[in-house]
Amino acid sequence: MTAPSRLLALLVLPVLVLCSFNLLADTVDGAPKALHLLDYIGADYPATVEAGQVIDESEYREQVEFLGVLQGLIGDLPAKPEKAELEQGVASLRKAVADRVDGDLVARQARQMGARLAVAYEVSQAPIITPDPTRGAPLYAQHCSVCHGANGAGDGPAGVGMTPPPANLRDAARLDRLSLYAIYNTLGLGVEGTDMPSFTDQLDDRQRWDLATYIASFSADPAAAKGAQSFNLSDLARQTPGEVLAAQGPQAAASFRAQRAQPPQVKRGPAQLLDYTASTLDKSLAAYRNGDHEQAYDLSVAAYLEGFELVESSLDNVDATVRKDTEKALMAYRQSLQDGLPVAQAEQRLDAAKAKLKASAELLGGDSLSASLSFISGLLILLREGLEAILVLAAILAFLRNTGQQSAVRSVNVGWGLALLAGLGTWALAAYVIDVSGSQRELLEGATALFASVMVLWLGVWMHDRRHAAAWQDYIKSSLVGGGGRFGFAVLAFFSVYRELFEVILFYETLWLQAGPAGHNAVLAGGATALVLLVGLAWVILRGSAKLPLTLFFSINAALLCALSVVFAGHGVKALQEAGIFGTRPVPFFDFDWLGIHADAYSLAAQALAILAIVVLYSRSRMSEKRRLQAS
Repeated sequence: MTAPSRLLALLVLPVLVLCSFNLLADTVDGAPKALHLLDYIGADYPATVEAGQVIDESEYREQVEFLGVLQGLIGDLPAKPEKAELEQGVASLRKAVADRVDGDLVARQARQMGARLAVAYEVSQAPIITPDPTRGAPLYAQHCSVCHGANGAGDGPAGVGMTPPPANLRDAARLDRLSLYAIYNTLGLGVEGTDMPSFTDQLDDRQRWDLATYIASFSADPAAAKGAQSFNLSDLARQTPGEVLAAQGPQAAASFRAQRAQPPQVKRGPAQLLDYTASTLDKSLAAYRNGDHEQAYDLSVAAYLEGFELVESSLDNVDATVRKDTEKALMAYRQSLQDGLPVAQAEQRLDAAKAKLKASAELLGGDSLSASLSFISGLLILLREGLEAILVLAAILAFLRNTGQQSAVRSVNVGWGLALLAGLGTWALAAYVIDVSGSQRELLEGATALFASVMVLWLGVWMHDRRHAAAWQDYIKSSLVGGGGRFGFAVLAFFSVYRELFEVILFYETLWLQAGPAGHNAVLAGGATALVLLVGLAWVILRGSAKLPLTLFFSINAALLCALSVVFAGHGVKALQEAGIFGTRPVPFFDFDWLGIHADAYSLAAQALAILAIVVLYSRSRMSEKRRLQAS
């Protein structure tokens, strides 16, 4: 088998294993694999014969073997009226190969049969969300370049000595015989018998489509995208450049190559994101029916993180109740998978979740947000996420300035300044170097929130212990001057700001796409308004706190920070639940997102633990104070 052939030879061993164990192929599993075999035969058979003669005997024998496997796959598919026609099509294809018919004719026959198979067994060959090669570029650098090379020529450093060697992704002739869907499927299933792995566990459905478009760009001329003809997303995914060349000529084929490598970004709005969620949930239930509970759960997590979560902020600004109800329904379906409930119960919960998704889609509209909603979303995202960080920073800065510790103020300023740089660096890294998945995003947010909860609790108790002037002066002499206290303040300032900034960047990136070009000015105006309000809020807190007596000021700040510790604990656990780290346990309780209160046993337990820690630490502080007074 030639090296380029390995790009699509992923079905050889999986299918042989499937047949050897006599497993039942169904609509979810068998049809896509059969489709992939047809793509493989259509791409590689033409190079095995010429003028009715076999020119590559080993490759030709493999094609014959694959047709036998394909026949078994088609035979095991669920009964449908079209199945007999498909079985006849396989027999016809086998006869054409046995007769050494011209490669182009066999390739066309295989593609036509694949199209009938996809329709009969409802195999979607197009992405729900328009793929973005700019998201695919860092994925390629992260997962593929080490073997396939920076430019896709199969010359990566890890590929040296590989048998077979990595495929040359710049082989234009072969890429012309592959659809975008075929490349996407290769990324999902891997290539058995080679070092090409399956990326299903590392890359979700949307990321694999993004990466497929980037790989397609290796054989495309970007300038040709501006041709007279425009192709829709479905055609770009299902058709091959070779088919377009045969039907419409070289100019149309060049335009097709360029457009499938850079699909027009016309739809990134709420409707498309929610469609992605619904479609991925259907795949999740299909996997659950098939007995693959782990894959079903992973798909349910991806459906939430890469779809619904990205419109939550906008939905909150229209109807927070609908947002909460939809989120609960999605989490309930996910929990049914984790609990191993019967398929009928899981399906019932999925139907309820999809009904909520439909209601959410109707509220948000179609492909873009209105100008007013774009403004309100831009305003509330920054105001909501920035408020917690402002409260922590303003409390610390007011406290330090009131006690004349300007050196410590500088440490705090360094802390939040570094957080701004780290947040921007994270955004740049995620946008241009690596792709941060929804699960990784929530994991980082949850871990940071829990760390901030501990730090804020520490500072609150610390302030309570030093609310008296004598205790504060003792601390000044022993600790703060030496730098240990300044470092703690700087660390707290860093994590308080970084956590909120990370979430702001995520929400604004999504909002920017949802608003579309017409709504960009409204988003910017909303953000600018929120920034002014936050600065004003910080000024009011700093100004007002300067007039408070030291003891009262310490007590107020301590109470505020301890309350924020409880809030962060609730937010952190919820983020980890959304990331799929652990499940949910709904309980009859009220929700209050701004206070991190969620009607879930795990989230409430974390907050109860934080409250218990506050009680214990404050009791210890009071006992220490009594002993100090008695000793004096």
